Amino acid sequence: MMGTRGVPALYGGFETAVEEIGRRLVARGYDVTVYCSNPGQTITEYEGMKLVNAPALRHRMAETLSHSAVSTVHAIVRDHPDVVLLLNAGNAPMLKPLALAGIPTAILLDGLESKREKWRGAGAKYYRWAERASVKWGREVIADAQAIADHVEREYGRTCVVIPYGAEVINPASDRLVELALTPQGFHLVARFEPENHVLDAVHAYRESGETRPLVVVGSAPYSQWYVDKVHEAARSDPRIRFTGGIYDQELLDQLYGHARTYIHGHSVGGTNPSLLRAMGAGAPVLAYDVEFNREVTADQALFWADAGALTGILDGIAAGTHDERLAELRALGQQRIRDAYQWDTVTDDYEALIQKLAKSRRARR
Repeated sequence: MMGTRGVPALYGGFETAVEEIGRRLVARGYDVTVYCSNPGQTITEYEGMKLVNAPALRHRMAETLSHSAVSTVHAIVRDHPDVVLLLNAGNAPMLKPLALAGIPTAILLDGLESKREKWRGAGAKYYRWAERASVKWGREVIADAQAIADHVEREYGRTCVVIPYGAEVINPASDRLVELALTPQGFHLVARFEPENHVLDAVHAYRESGETRPLVVVGSAPYSQWYVDKVHEAARSDPRIRFTGGIYDQELLDQLYGHARTYIHGHSVGGTNPSLLRAMGAGAPVLAYDVEFNREVTADQALFWADAGALTGILDGIAAGTHDERLAELRALGQQRIRDAYQWDTVTDDYEALIQKLAKSRRARR
């Protein structure tokens, strides 16, 4: 498994997926190698997975690709895997050498990367090319949401294997909230500090609302500092808005998701978003930006907004208590949606079937 920072999972959805799927495949008898990009990491095994820590250039445009290039060389020369699972369309150039080495590879498209703000300009052009190349060269193409598969079908005429991410249904304790001076149900949560997540809209909407529970904004955007500055400026002088920066303590994050009055989800560029799944699994009522990806994941069981004005209206309703019954319903419905559609064991079943298909195709070519 390559194309991510690897495990242990500390950074995001890709890494969590690798950890959850990888350790389950190990339990099913597979030898799993995970290529990692974690400076200073010295462990070579985790949860039964073999870890190879490969170097990378620490640059916005080159980090992922340089790491995957080294990983690919290692896989071809040293590891000789039966199958490679390659995550992120940006790694499309690795498909050719892996194919020439006779290693069948599936590539995961997790969203419309070319539309992400941090890739504007040359980066966006590269990701548009990489998406086309992934669809053309991948032995199998994985979409993490049906809406992404529909996009690939419309644009390129190719059918994807749809395999989403998973999440846990949890009911966490609340004892850690005191560290942030918060109380259960006494705050709203925004996570994933990226421009395409409409954090700025959420801050503007909250400032205009009559809601008094604090808005807690978690995360950072190291490659979009201009956007971070803009959001902080929008929140300036409003003591109700709190910025925590990045939080990597998973127990504390679980408690934030599990005890938020609402989770404000502004993600807009596609796929099954891991933060949204995590919030639903923890029972957070979702206020979701109105795009097809979020409607798919929530099965329309959220309060949807298309702009800051609409979100202000929802927050005013929450302040007045008119949404109390609906928020309680959404807590239960979100957790049930995770139980029904986003379980890691089922996700692993689908990946195992794909791996077996790819391995069989390799044996047939020999």
